Amino acid sequence: MTATPDARTATATPTSIPRAGRTPSAASPESAPRAGARVDVTALGRLLDGRWGDQRRRARDLALDPDLQHVEDLSRTEHRERVLRQLHLLVERGDVLRGFPAELGGAGDPGGNLAGFEELFLLDPSLQIKVGVQWGLFGSAVLQLGTAEHHQRLLPGIMQLDVPGCFAMTEIGHGSDVASIGTTATYDPATEEFVVHTPVTAARKEYIGNAAAHGRAAVVFAQLVTQGVNHGVHALYVPIREEAEDGTWRLCAGVGSADDGAKGGLNGVDNGRLWFDQVRVPRENLLNRYGDVAADGTYHSPIESPGRRFFTMLATLVQGRVSLAGAAVNASKVALAVAVRYGVQRRQFTGAGDEGEVTLLDYQQHQRRLFPLLARTYAATFAHEELLERFDDIFSGAHDDDDSRQDLETLAAAMKPASTWLALEALQEAREACGGAGYMAENRLVGLRADFDVYATFEGDNTVLLQLVGKRLLTDYGQGMAKIDIAGAARYVASRAADMTLHRTPLRRAAQSVRDSGSMARSAGHLRSTAAQRELLEDRVETMVAEIAGALRAVRNASPAEAAAEFNAHQHELIEAAAAHADLLQWEAFTAALARVRDEGTREVLTTLRDLYALTTIERNLAWYLVNGRISAQRARAVTSYVNRLLPRLRPHAVALVDAFGYRPEHLRVPIADDGETQRQEEARAHVRRRRASGEEPVSAKVLHANARRAGGAVTTG
Repeated sequence: MTATPDARTATATPTSIPRAGRTPSAASPESAPRAGARVDVTALGRLLDGRWGDQRRRARDLALDPDLQHVEDLSRTEHRERVLRQLHLLVERGDVLRGFPAELGGAGDPGGNLAGFEELFLLDPSLQIKVGVQWGLFGSAVLQLGTAEHHQRLLPGIMQLDVPGCFAMTEIGHGSDVASIGTTATYDPATEEFVVHTPVTAARKEYIGNAAAHGRAAVVFAQLVTQGVNHGVHALYVPIREEAEDGTWRLCAGVGSADDGAKGGLNGVDNGRLWFDQVRVPRENLLNRYGDVAADGTYHSPIESPGRRFFTMLATLVQGRVSLAGAAVNASKVALAVAVRYGVQRRQFTGAGDEGEVTLLDYQQHQRRLFPLLARTYAATFAHEELLERFDDIFSGAHDDDDSRQDLETLAAAMKPASTWLALEALQEAREACGGAGYMAENRLVGLRADFDVYATFEGDNTVLLQLVGKRLLTDYGQGMAKIDIAGAARYVASRAADMTLHRTPLRRAAQSVRDSGSMARSAGHLRSTAAQRELLEDRVETMVAEIAGALRAVRNASPAEAAAEFNAHQHELIEAAAAHADLLQWEAFTAALARVRDEGTREVLTTLRDLYALTTIERNLAWYLVNGRISAQRARAVTSYVNRLLPRLRPHAVALVDAFGYRPEHLRVPIADDGETQRQEEARAHVRRRRASGEEPVSAKVLHANARRAGGAVTTG
């Protein structure tokens, strides 16, 4: 499909949505941007779209096709069938197969495939998830966990949607604890088959996409048992429905299924339960890249350690977390594009004079609710592009090794919570910022909020993922300490003692207060420094990890129960450290992106936006910085003061910053994001002007009272 031309403008001059005139929170001269600073929207858009910008724009333009757009007020059954038809249309267009190898009919472009997938929520989030289930989970599991024989035998039907399928990992009793799932696959050497069985209700596969109606086969994750030994979780290709004589599809013998019914969102996806009663599948259906069973039942694997084998298998399926993080970042962009475009049109309440109502985005609090989210969205965008680059390096084979895969797994586990929580916050804040209009279904914000709610849960619960990140931070810290020799250890202890002296006593705070005394500008000047921002963000992560490691080191020789209790006592701090690590990664990505901006005006505006990201991140955590002596009370007050100074600097560029996201009105399909509100406002003002010119406008009682007070007389009417 040929993409339509990029219609983004070249500068920050107004698009179809005009900016307001008077600004109650206008910047003071010293905080105003450099005279003539403008944003090159086209160049900035290309920077945001990144390496796979062509694929992103082509995927966005799919939203221009009415056959692929979401339709409101469908029944659940109608919605599901429409999404299935749309899946077939996407197969005809070919882009959903980009991630598969060229020799199998794909494009061998894993990064470009995810970049395009991340835009499909514009059509319908249910369609995006249905695509993810079919090719990102079901098909990818066969590709990544299977061998060449499986690729040739199974993938053609999966790729062409002849075999809609399921990714049957999650169980109702185990959720994110995949290693403990209860489904078993026991090998029978007499028939050379695996017997797949659900021994208890808690082992039923739950929330499985395509399970309720459309799925014909599933990749089922189960405990592999052979010769009396459990070798841990493996995956098997299991047919679940077969065609009946009347042409309908019925469940295979021994397979049970139930519909999950209505959900809070994503009702175009037929989620359901699956369970198995002694279902037999041939030995060849074991996806055996990382573990195989010979005809006689002998097990062998290229990875000796069961634990390492398990994590290696799961690491091959990391693209789900990567792509959901990217989709969530894009949802944040859409939310802010809608709210900002509405905010520069909608007027409410008169200002200091009697010159008409004030534009919403000119109020400081409205800027406060949207601009920090805009800064976080930019930071998340740049961080996600780095994540996608790493993903492509590994899955294209350009740079694939164990260390790189572990790094990718950790980075995805950090970015997916940060991005999905950002999307939920941005969608909710944008909905409220648009008032009652934001609550209307036609403006999409409430629908997107409902659909994206579960993004915080699937492909790994966000809190669980942050715990994984925290454990990796502790591991890296421990390995780093283990490599320090005696002299190095002594230096480390001395440096920590100095750190305690500087940060845990009033000395540092007192010295800082003396320097800052009487000068908020001096405090703000320090906070504007890139080095100072890095120090504050880095220090929080490093200190938190070191403190947790110190506490756990104290119980390293304790019993397992005592060690587990101590770890549990520090679980909250560990998750907080992981979240702080994600903040730091996003700040670093934003800062690195600034160096790639050639246009001076654009770089100046983006630097202000980066500063807003850093300072609002610090502001959210001021209690920690104050309690730990990392910042003085004077400088803490300067954080909020300087945030408030940055907001009006960004106000003239707000429309340009959201225009750079590349979502035109025809992509958004949101009435309040076009110029309808501007037209209504102009119609109202024209009406008042006509009445005043004709003398038909009634005199305001407030004006009469004011005139009477000035004249010292009584008010008379009539």
